[in-house]
Amino acid sequence: MPSRRTLRIATVNVNGIRAAYRRGMGDWLKGRGVDILAIQEVRASTDDLAGLLGDEWDVLHDAATAKGRAGVALASRGKASIHRVELGDEDFDTAGRWLEADYEVDGSLVTVVSTYVPSGEAGTAKQEYKYRFLEAMDARMRSLPEHNELAVVMGDMNIGHRTLDIKNWKGNVKRAGFLPEERAYLDRFLGAEHDDRYNDGAGYGWVDIGRKHAGEVDGPYTWWTWRGQAFDNDTGWRIDYQLATPALAGKVADYHVDKAPSYAERWSDHTPVVVDYAL
Repeated sequence: MPSRRTLRIATVNVNGIRAAYRRGMGDWLKGRGVDILAIQEVRASTDDLAGLLGDEWDVLHDAATAKGRAGVALASRGKASIHRVELGDEDFDTAGRWLEADYEVDGSLVTVVSTYVPSGEAGTAKQEYKYRFLEAMDARMRSLPEHNELAVVMGDMNIGHRTLDIKNWKGNVKRAGFLPEERAYLDRFLGAEHDDRYNDGAGYGWVDIGRKHAGEVDGPYTWWTWRGQAFDNDTGWRIDYQLATPALAGKVADYHVDKAPSYAERWSDHTPVVVDYAL
């Protein structure tokens, strides 16, 4: 990994890497100075992914079990010292939804996770799979800080934690993505909304960098449906997170949501979340 004052880490659900590149993702990446990029919904082969990103990137890819579905990746300017894709019991197939790696950066070891939590569907087997994934994720979120105090878990978590995270939250309280049972998992990681130590040592102690940086405001949203005027009216959801251990959260120098200037300039229905860590 190149030596630099800050480590720039970005995460984005590309909604298909080939489609994203056709729409302009490559131009965004070239000008953004990213050191480590977490990608979700790759929906392509490792060769396709590496070919699009180019030789300057080292690519780790956990492809989905079903072709053309899900898939998570980590692209970095330097090689990872080790990476892992296991999550939960041996018989549990995460289907290309969890990838973690350790990177040596200026003498520090940083653990980075790219995750794509299932979207689920209330009252169906898809929702049961989502809960099984969240249970496995819960166990890893408890143990990961023991592995490394400098860790960040990021990606499309398909859950709006609080009413601030969804523009039309009242219309979604019974839908996957804002069910109380789902939001309770983020309570475990970060603390509940009315806990005095929420996002500051509550729960397992993880820190939601987006909420910490933005404060008690609506959004900033990271996903908008392609349909209608949702993007233009900023009727979105904040479901893409960077959750950091306290030690790493204390090193945040900047946080930014790279929302496209216009609907026509979007290259995914999600937008990148970019954080600078001053190691």
